[in-house]
Amino acid sequence: MKFYAKGPGNEGYIKNMEVLAFDELDGGSIFQPQLWRTAEGKYYLYGTMGKQIGILDVTDPAKPRFIKRFQTIDPAKYPFSGNPKMQVADGLLITGISSGGGPYVPGQPPVEKMPADRCLQGVMIFSIAEDPETPRFLSYWDCGVPNSLGVHRFMYDGGRFVHLSCQQEGFEGLVYVCLDISDPTAPKEYSRWWMPHQFADGFVGREFDPSDPHIPEFMAKGWLHGPPFVRGGYAYCGWSGDGVVVLDVHDQHRPRIVGHLPLCPPFASHYGGAKTHTVLPLPGRDLIVATNEGERYMWFVPNNDPNIPGKRIGDMAQALNNLHMIDVRDPSRPTLIAEFPYPEVPEGFPYKNFQQLGLGVNATFGPHNVHEPMPGKPWLEARGDRVYCCYFHAGLRVYDVSDEFVPKEIAYFIPPDPTRPTPLPGPNIACTEDLCVDDRGNIFVVTSNDGLYVLRLTAE
Repeated sequence: MKFYAKGPGNEGYIKNMEVLAFDELDGGSIFQPQLWRTAEGKYYLYGTMGKQIGILDVTDPAKPRFIKRFQTIDPAKYPFSGNPKMQVADGLLITGISSGGGPYVPGQPPVEKMPADRCLQGVMIFSIAEDPETPRFLSYWDCGVPNSLGVHRFMYDGGRFVHLSCQQEGFEGLVYVCLDISDPTAPKEYSRWWMPHQFADGFVGREFDPSDPHIPEFMAKGWLHGPPFVRGGYAYCGWSGDGVVVLDVHDQHRPRIVGHLPLCPPFASHYGGAKTHTVLPLPGRDLIVATNEGERYMWFVPNNDPNIPGKRIGDMAQALNNLHMIDVRDPSRPTLIAEFPYPEVPEGFPYKNFQQLGLGVNATFGPHNVHEPMPGKPWLEARGDRVYCCYFHAGLRVYDVSDEFVPKEIAYFIPPDPTRPTPLPGPNIACTEDLCVDDRGNIFVVTSNDGLYVLRLTAE
């Protein structure tokens, strides 16, 4: 069913959902939306905007109010540092910070290496307890590797520990670092864990550059994409090319591997993102959902035009990127028990599938981010029978997983294409990036090169 148009022939598609609102986000885009509910019952939504944090009041989900852009990083002093990821809990707003080593963007020159004193990489901690509309700076923790990815996706559920995917000196790719913020003005490392092959300093003659861009060969290696989800004394981790890793963290000072399930191969495309991206524990169940990241088609050359610089995928076969249901009743034996279905293609959709959408070749279609319920965030929906996924160009997908062996898609939302110009060489088509769902049933979805949609489920 077509529901909305940004112009003739530019319609979105929706099933069993309704759109409550759309916000232009002050002409920008936000990443990894995070919700915070105050003691007075007001709801705020935060999201990263490069070197800023976007702040919205979403108390009335049908009328989101963009409050302001909050500057976190001085662009003059730190031109190549940004805060791509964030977490909000316990009155704290925490941003991960990178100073390089990001994905390869076609048609753009490599990021210039900066002196160490002009790089930020690690986390910044702010208080929002006193004034949710004006975060108060508390501290900065540096991971110690300039011109690197720094801290990527991470988990903070309130309390003493922040669980990071983090660059560390001498290690190739990101490793698990547990950060102690019992004093949020003075964070300090509490523990770390890595796959043995990541300790590059332990191999004679082995060299690598942490500022290298993320190319397919790097994405296939074993490194922690994160976040490390800690539940019941175990950390469930998406370790990219190494698959699912389960760590015993009953003694948080000494993480130890207890379970491992490789997923690549057979899953995960050559030109996809993190081979195992997220490992999400379902609330109240001995189940986790693991994802293989697809990729945004805007980064690829349409039809492999030889006159346009960019990624070329040719006619090579691309492996399936998907969501997987995994039984972890015995954490030492994570067991794949079911696959999620291919996203439904809407009636009247201009393409027969999502693989060849706008490119004319077999592309790296697959999921991106899922809604992440956490016990320390009671303002988030926390249903063990429901999975929400921003599936890049297939839009938002909602699944009923009450029967873990038969996940069922029950709703979807594909936005209309953005109307803002883009510098990337591929098609400027709708792409859902990330989401969160509040305890009132409101779904907040952020999109590439576009704004924020607020939705609700209707009939299933």
